[in-house]
Amino acid sequence: MLRNVLGKTFRFLGYTVQYGCIAHCVFEYLGRIVVCSGPSMEPTIQNSDIVFSENLSRHFYCIRKGDIVIVQNPNDPKSNICKRVIGLEGDKVCTSNPSDFLRSHSYVPKGHVWLEGDNLRNSKDSRCYGPVPYGLIRGRICLKVY
Repeated sequence: MLRNVLGKTFRFLGYTVQYGCIAHCVFEYLGRIVVCSGPSMEPTIQNSDIVFSENLSRHFYCIRKGDIVIVQNPNDPKSNICKRVIGLEGDKVCTSNPSDFLRSHSYVPKGHVWLEGDNLRNSKDSRCYGPVPYGLIRGRICLKVY
């Protein structure tokens, strides 16, 4: 009887570890469902919109200008942000706010991207914290679910 209980317990643990590994691989390499919050990407993505973020693009360095990406927040590593890629490495970007009279420009350094929200007047983005390292990109939004 004890042997039967131990056998079932180890089998259950084995299945749990296997499914946990599969789930990790799916979420790390394929994609995930994300609930977006905040006004920075309005009107493209509204507060509480549900989107699908695929992760293969970041692994194969296929992120392009105009893509909307999920990025680990450079100011708060425990949270993620959703922004549009405005510039890739080597691109010249406008680093000033829309309300500034004089425009300032800069080049995006190697291994970085320049991110901005679609709602420029209500967005904390690369204009506040500078270019973001490519390694902080978690995924590219490819589908608006709801």
